[in-house]
Amino acid sequence: MAGNKRVSVRLPLLALAAIALALQLSGLLERADHRVGDWLLARHAASRLPPEDIVVIAIDQRSLEQMIDVAGSWPWPRAIHGELLEGLARFEPKAIAFDLMFNEADRFREESDLYFKDVVAAQENLFMPSALMDSGNLAPLSRLPPSFGAVAGPGADPEAGATLLVPGVLDPASWRGGLINFEADDDGSGRHYRLWKDIGGWRLPSMAPTVAAFTGATLPDRERVRLNWFGQAPATIAYADLFNDLGQAEPRLAPTLRGKILLVAPTAPSLFDLRPTPGPPATPGVHILTTAIANLRTGDWLRDVPSRWPLALLLSAALTVGFKRRASPVRTGVALALASAGLGLAAWGLLRVELYAPVGGALLLGWLAFAVFTVEGQRRERREREATVGLFGRFLDPRVVQGLVESGELDRERRPEAREITILFSDIRGFTTLSETRSPEQVVDLLNRYFTRQVEVIYRHGGTLDKFIGDAVMAFWNAPTESPDHARRAVHAALDMLVALDEFKRELAERGEGLGEFDIGIGLHTGPAVVGFLGSDSRMEYTAIGDTVNLGSRIEGTTKGVARVLVSNSTRDACAGSPELRFTHRGQFKVKGREQPVDLYEPERADEAS
Repeated sequence: MAGNKRVSVRLPLLALAAIALALQLSGLLERADHRVGDWLLARHAASRLPPEDIVVIAIDQRSLEQMIDVAGSWPWPRAIHGELLEGLARFEPKAIAFDLMFNEADRFREESDLYFKDVVAAQENLFMPSALMDSGNLAPLSRLPPSFGAVAGPGADPEAGATLLVPGVLDPASWRGGLINFEADDDGSGRHYRLWKDIGGWRLPSMAPTVAAFTGATLPDRERVRLNWFGQAPATIAYADLFNDLGQAEPRLAPTLRGKILLVAPTAPSLFDLRPTPGPPATPGVHILTTAIANLRTGDWLRDVPSRWPLALLLSAALTVGFKRRASPVRTGVALALASAGLGLAAWGLLRVELYAPVGGALLLGWLAFAVFTVEGQRRERREREATVGLFGRFLDPRVVQGLVESGELDRERRPEAREITILFSDIRGFTTLSETRSPEQVVDLLNRYFTRQVEVIYRHGGTLDKFIGDAVMAFWNAPTESPDHARRAVHAALDMLVALDEFKRELAERGEGLGEFDIGIGLHTGPAVVGFLGSDSRMEYTAIGDTVNLGSRIEGTTKGVARVLVSNSTRDACAGSPELRFTHRGQFKVKGREQPVDLYEPERADEAS
């Protein structure tokens, strides 16, 4: 049995390992981590407010409509941005970054570009975007101006190049800023921000770390960080409102921007700068930039905790232990649900200290392990039920074994135990004479038919067939299932065995197969015994042992010349509440193994006695 248990655990573990490998290769575990992590991040973000000193100057739909008279349709002349920058300069914002590309000259409004170029060159707190392209002509990175911020690392390739969109409208000295490429995970959603892009040993900076460093932040020495989102949009002023405010004699909005970081960016849906993130499914790109700048300035970006496989192994190990201990699937499922909730709460709590622990993949594997073990447990239970039915079918009425196994009353794993039973021994009288007048084949056939009738009687009265000992039968009551009236059942079975024998003899006589002196003697005794599976690893028998069994056999041996059925005093006393039975005292008998004589009684049914 132990070997089978190891196999039953090994097979589901192998299946689970194969499933885990397939899920890992397919990316489903990563997606599960993303789904759960995004849900937790969204709830965590609700408790976080964006910093007040980062303000978005939004080119929203209203600004596009209200600026038509001044700037015309989009894209606006760059002189509009130049006027905005000149007007803001006297209010001394800490930094102004654009999330708009200025890579191509406006051939129809060259004076507008020139004006914008001059305004930008006159200010040192302005940051302009660049972008990496997937295709196009490669530009040598070594020729980028120092203002771009590209850094050649040790062993950098001097011939390295990249396809870049740079703010070519401006003087190279004004190219400070960085890349604004969207950093998407494998599912297309943005959860990280890249601080730099390594190309041939050259580090090309992104916009957020450049702005953060300009404002005094110490940057982490890592290529990208996981963003710690805010539950609200950053402070926002419509571009049109600020532009109009700067045209007033006494501006009211502009003075509030002193010492703040301003991000000029499109937010109107028609300008298509919306990105998928763990927050809103369509997040303005500038909100990603503001979150990255805020995280880098305060250092509260999220640090990854590698938790998927340790948690998955822990859950699988716990489920394996439960499976081996045959824990209830319902209880195991409840425990796993509580563990899942606990892990979710723990992951949510870690977010409060800037730690990100992915638990979705581990929980997916945990529930798959639960499903695998549950299916295997049902298969194991079915196999064991079938084996138990086959095993106990040798001792009990097969018609009732199935129900007893399903109810849990029969368990092949149950250890031998001491309990009170009523033991019955039945032996044939005159068997020697019978065998002398018949061939061996006829004797075997006769015994088989006789035993079949006797066993049917035992089963009918709820008895357990122990074994055949030559031409003798051993049976007992009150095990493996409990029967409070086991003594009464055993006595009735003994009396019906006599009736069955008489009917058998009568049928044989009618066919000319008379049995002559053929008869039986039955002895019964009630007392404690050890009942259970006994034997070696290769052969086990469900049986009863002890002094009660020995005395029952001795009582059967005293029936010769006294009565066909004899019971002990303890069996008679156990039937005291059975008025349908009467017991006649047949005397005291000396039996082997007993110093004191034993009182024996002959039972009969009250209606037959009258």
